[in-house]
Amino acid sequence: MHSLHSFRSLALVLALTASLGVVQPAAWASGAAPDAQGSDAQQQQATQAASTTPLPPGVQQGPSIEGITEYRLDNGLTVLLAPDASKPTTTVNMTYLVGSRHEGRGETGMAHLLEHMLFKGTETTRNALGEFSRRGLQANGSTSVDRTNYFASFSANPDTLEWYLGWQADAMVNSLILREDLDSEMTVVRNEMESGENNPFRVLMQKMQAVSYQWHNYGKSTIGSRSDVENVDIDQLRAFYHQYYQPDNAVLTVSGKFDPVTTLADIARIFGKLARPARTLPAEYTVEPVQDGERMVTLRRQGGIPLVAALYHAPAAAHPDMSYLDLATLILADTPSGRLYQALIPTGQAASVFGFAMDRNQPGQLMFGAQLEQGQDVELALDTVVSTLEDTLTRHPFTQEELDRARNQWMSQWQQLYSDAESVGVALSEAIAAGDWRLLFLQRDRIRDATLEQVQRAATEFLVPSNRTAGRYIPTEKPLRAPAPTPVDLAATLKDYRGDPDFRQVGAFDPSPANIEALTQRSTLELPSGAVELALLPKEARGERVEARLRMRFADATQLDGQRLASSATAELLANGTRSLSRQQIHDKVNALQGELYFSGGGNTLTISMSTTGANLPALMDIAFEVLKNPTFPADQIEEYKRQAIASIQNAMTEPSALAQQALARYDNPWQPDDIRYTPSFEQMLAAYQALDRKQLEAFHERFYGAGNISFSAVGEFDPDSVKQALSQGLSTWRKAPTYVRLDSPYRDIPAKTFDIDTPDKANAFYLAIQPLKLQDTDPDYPALYLANFLLGTSETSRLWNRVREQDGLSYNVRSQLTVSAFEPSSSWSVYAIFAPENRAKLEQAINEELARVLKDGFGDQEVADGITALLNYRALSYAQDAALAGLWLGYLDRGRDFNWAVRLDERLRALKASEVNSALRKYLQPADFSKAIAGDFKPK
Repeated sequence: MHSLHSFRSLALVLALTASLGVVQPAAWASGAAPDAQGSDAQQQQATQAASTTPLPPGVQQGPSIEGITEYRLDNGLTVLLAPDASKPTTTVNMTYLVGSRHEGRGETGMAHLLEHMLFKGTETTRNALGEFSRRGLQANGSTSVDRTNYFASFSANPDTLEWYLGWQADAMVNSLILREDLDSEMTVVRNEMESGENNPFRVLMQKMQAVSYQWHNYGKSTIGSRSDVENVDIDQLRAFYHQYYQPDNAVLTVSGKFDPVTTLADIARIFGKLARPARTLPAEYTVEPVQDGERMVTLRRQGGIPLVAALYHAPAAAHPDMSYLDLATLILADTPSGRLYQALIPTGQAASVFGFAMDRNQPGQLMFGAQLEQGQDVELALDTVVSTLEDTLTRHPFTQEELDRARNQWMSQWQQLYSDAESVGVALSEAIAAGDWRLLFLQRDRIRDATLEQVQRAATEFLVPSNRTAGRYIPTEKPLRAPAPTPVDLAATLKDYRGDPDFRQVGAFDPSPANIEALTQRSTLELPSGAVELALLPKEARGERVEARLRMRFADATQLDGQRLASSATAELLANGTRSLSRQQIHDKVNALQGELYFSGGGNTLTISMSTTGANLPALMDIAFEVLKNPTFPADQIEEYKRQAIASIQNAMTEPSALAQQALARYDNPWQPDDIRYTPSFEQMLAAYQALDRKQLEAFHERFYGAGNISFSAVGEFDPDSVKQALSQGLSTWRKAPTYVRLDSPYRDIPAKTFDIDTPDKANAFYLAIQPLKLQDTDPDYPALYLANFLLGTSETSRLWNRVREQDGLSYNVRSQLTVSAFEPSSSWSVYAIFAPENRAKLEQAINEELARVLKDGFGDQEVADGITALLNYRALSYAQDAALAGLWLGYLDRGRDFNWAVRLDERLRALKASEVNSALRKYLQPADFSKAIAGDFKPK
């Protein structure tokens, strides 16, 4: 269950905590996306259809915006229906308007703890997560400062939808909230808390927020105080639940493929029987005063790498200024165009920069900062961050070019979000928490219409010294203060709002493997430079989007000796400039096409991932080929890349999970140091990055990149002939690459060994065990073992999950993973878990006992039958994702397969019996053969 500060900034926070570099701010859920397609007539038709549909008794219809219609039940429940038949998946999201800001003294963490407890069950459903897993639901919950939500996505099925709606209604008023469930979950919650305490950025952000808010509950972490969580009173927690988990404090959203008339009738029947509560929710009257002076936080802990940050108060999400500040944040913190980047990265003051806005129901915040390499001047970097945000902004106002670039990026992200019904269903939760679901569209309109003067004014008013938490305290005779927040009459603002009239519903698509195989156009494009293998699946897609992948393969292991870092660095630095385009121009052109373009590679493979509208795909491919064929590898970009990589490695050298994985990878490492397959130590990686230069990249590109072994897949709304023409134009005259030979990784019989790794001052520990297997996915045992792993440790009904998390409460996350080669009998089985260091002995005992028990007793007939159903549902859900389909087709092209392989595998899974699964399990699972790495701070406290 997620529990970070807000879902809107979740992706950014996770990226920073993992030291992955720069992530840009975006609209609710992950970004914001462009104008939906359609016409005034279509919008009027959709609105008229919604208004003329007969309503069930006790249901009133509200506003309808761009395919989303609001209804309200007599008991106060708000319902949003967002039908979209383009993908056969349904997403249901229940948003309760309660978060950490509603907690009283001594109640911190209660909203998040209650999120966990709701999954513990009711009288009729005692293990909700297990029931979800059995039905193939991808389900979870999350808690933020403003709301708690519970969401699930599944293959469209009226029975599954009706069941899940029934669970939501049951959980709303009948959750047991038992003392014994609280006790078993407590260690899991502490484990989640401790995993956050391992990361300097997350702790620094928490401390800064606590200092920046003097009175308001936004200053308290959603995870809560350890003392409050550990000593929570069960009756008080139950009272909190009964007060806030009620129909009149909830919004139910259903998006994706479903029958709106039937679903609304089901909702009215299922939820309508819940009584409207007689209680009145407590009034909120705490208003955070305008900050009147600079504040400073210093955090000292062992491990990690330096960070500097600056935090500013900002208006509520509903306020127009917050939209302008979203754009200002992009202008200031984007990479590489952002002003923070330009001030800190080329000058060598930092490794990367970041910035994001926290849109909230009540006045929120903006956060900016930089990640440094060890040895870089922290004070100098912080001074540069502050001066760039405050002094420089006043002396050098934003330009129209900067605003247009930020707006294009924001709108492109919004379009990508709104093109996916599953993302829309969850994103609406954030708009609901901010005050009204229609804010999702109103904010888009404000971004689209924002003027340079508005953006400049908002940034200048709020980015002032007296509104900052980061630096040091400096007495100021006449402090410049931000304006006081002003109330927003949201009802008046939205009274006549109708949203964007350009909206188009998409037809249904059957994602069964047989239909995918039948509709995919397989061919070979014969070019003078070599053949290109094609898998093209044109179909209708929301937002007229298309996902495309191109894979280029070259050379053999001997030719690649000594090229390990060059192979990956060349791929990652391709898009940093070409003979005709700068890095920023490439970035701007891709955003103008509402696209995404990523290059990734290593060894003897390069993959290009493309996402855009069908009409723009040929143009995006042209950019990709320009980048692929004519990179210049600018020296300053190489230095930036090296600084970021070195900082990331330095951070990994103290992280339990990174150290454990590194230990086992190097133990199973038969290759010589120059071999492309060799696993280097962290010290060797640092030395390699420090020595990396432009000549290595240019030589690698010149020697290895070229046509000859290329495959291409595309799924979505596009013209196949235009794609083939773009491929012909981009590849026909390109040089040929050295002949491709797959890098083999034969099975090795590795003696079991245990590594104990000390990570001082880390509150969370990591357990990893790996067993090599002599298995290939063409072996007869593979389907049975695939299911056995699912039942052992993949699902929320698995043996390891039920024992380690549910029964013993020892880990927030425990899983097993089966990795099987399609090319040779060389695979592995792994088990991993995060845990509190003091629970090491209990965790190891629980895992060992469960492995022994499953080998002795096996899986039961019903357990296997339920597992087959759930696993097939998960596989069906993956086929409904265009990006996943494009990737699957690329993999099948590499292996000489097609979707008939998936059809046959599904058939073999469906026919499995418990005896076959248990036989395969006992044949391959050998606990004594597991090598283990256990990393943490295990010294007595």
